[in-house]
Amino acid sequence: MVSESPSDRADAAASVRPVRDELAEHRTRLQELGHIDEAACRRFQHSVEFAGRKWNAAILLAGVRGARRFSEYRAAVDGISDRLLAARLKELEDEGVIERHVRATTPVTISYTPSTSGLQLIEVLQPLVEWEVEHSAARAAAPARDDARDAS
Repeated sequence: MVSESPSDRADAAASVRPVRDELAEHRTRLQELGHIDEAACRRFQHSVEFAGRKWNAAILLAGVRGARRFSEYRAAVDGISDRLLAARLKELEDEGVIERHVRATTPVTISYTPSTSGLQLIEVLQPLVEWEVEHSAARAAAPARDDARDAS
């Protein structure tokens, strides 16, 4: 059994304190949001499920990056089938985050562009991407910390 010195315990307590302070700060901010009524909760749930539905964000991001034609979306979103891409584009159009443009040419030309609402959704999702980058780095570092702790 390895015993800890008083200075080791003090260092551990000091490193826990900022985490506790940060958690308390998060709880305070959440309490300041107040009570969410049932209708707002349902709208929130719909938004989260819509944004998190498989392929939706990838399709929208492809549009933000410049995809316009169906084939460009299919090339940009690796692994999606034509049938599912068509269904998701229709769903995104129905939600107002993608706009469908039909030009009367021979043959008819159809293109899709992100709407203002779609651009706002991508902006709202960006902090989630940054959060994942930060936390994936922390998860990758955790085994190294565990190995170093086990070795000592």
